[in-house]
Amino acid sequence: MTAPARPRTSEQLIRAEEPVLAHNYHPLPVVVARAEGSWVEDVEGNRYLDMLAGYSALNFGHRHPALIEAARRQLDRLTLTSRAFHNDRLAHFAERLAELTGLDMVLPMNTGAEAVESGIKVARKWAYDVKGVPDGRATIVVAAENFHGRTTTIVGFSTDETARAGFGPFTPGFKVVPYNDLAALEAAVDDTTAAVLIEPVQGEAGVIVPDDGYLAGVRELTRRAGCLFVADEIQSGLGRTGRTLAVEHEGVVPDVLLLGKALGGGIVPVSAVVARREVLGVLRPGEHGSTFGGNPLAAAVGSAVVELLETGEFQRRAAELGVLLRDGLTDLIGRGVTGFRARGLWAGVDVDPALGTGREISERLMREGVLVKDTHGSTIRLAPPLTITAEELRSALGALEKVLV
Repeated sequence: MTAPARPRTSEQLIRAEEPVLAHNYHPLPVVVARAEGSWVEDVEGNRYLDMLAGYSALNFGHRHPALIEAARRQLDRLTLTSRAFHNDRLAHFAERLAELTGLDMVLPMNTGAEAVESGIKVARKWAYDVKGVPDGRATIVVAAENFHGRTTTIVGFSTDETARAGFGPFTPGFKVVPYNDLAALEAAVDDTTAAVLIEPVQGEAGVIVPDDGYLAGVRELTRRAGCLFVADEIQSGLGRTGRTLAVEHEGVVPDVLLLGKALGGGIVPVSAVVARREVLGVLRPGEHGSTFGGNPLAAAVGSAVVELLETGEFQRRAAELGVLLRDGLTDLIGRGVTGFRARGLWAGVDVDPALGTGREISERLMREGVLVKDTHGSTIRLAPPLTITAEELRSALGALEKVLV
């Protein structure tokens, strides 16, 4: 019997996915086969400018040479030991990451959602062991329109019904307040509050940038209330906003920092909880863990990512090119764009609904050779690799103008 022909075209490959992949995504109809820098190529050889960068997981572009070399060197030596043993890469990674963030200790994990779940556990343990909250009564205050991941605990305190519906019952112990509202936050904090968990910029909600002073206000409020400030910088961190961390725009140092996405350089999943010593120090052997967390391959790649950030080059590029991005979007106000929010090389762009949904705009841009992702309604997100050139960024803005005007 002759074996069926292997799918080769984009259309064939997309059809082949239908019966065997869970339908939890609705990707654009492009099948990527190769990538380099800011560009990807599909199976037919068509090239696209990547203006999403894996939701910030590809901050340093596709296949950055320093990161690929670090991974290759480590692949030839050691990939996994589990945390049952020490490995020769982990301490170096943790030390460099702690120094980069200005904090003391690192809990290595794999995915962003794992970092958030770990941060929740650490905050509760700290509340019981250090703050003295009665057992089982610790609460965590979060912001409406948040996106911290997809696990059942996390979607339980989401306000997005698409994420929540059909997945309960949910874990108790969370209070939801409006984002960017210090008065509402202060009213929600009480003696049971272990932590306030927020994104310094809300990415999934449409790149929502809070008012000046909000993050500093959260820091001061949590300090007065004797609870932890946990900053989820999984999307906003590691150069994206023009600073190493988005909280740096207000000179704020949180008690706990959640990192992921770009920490793995687009090569392997790497995440981390980084915190003050007296916070992460509450964990004891057996209370938390991960087979792959802190594996040598991840530590080698993560160390190389930290080395790239230590130069400051990518933070400067994001800040400088962010001006070009904002200026280009400002020129489109009233010409198909009704509004936008931007910080560094990151923008949420509201398109006139009369011109189409965010999905439809994304599909039109795809046909112009530019890849973006929609979010709610007629909003699209722009988050190119920090390696993008000014010429490439202008090209993407030109394509957006073409599909709108």
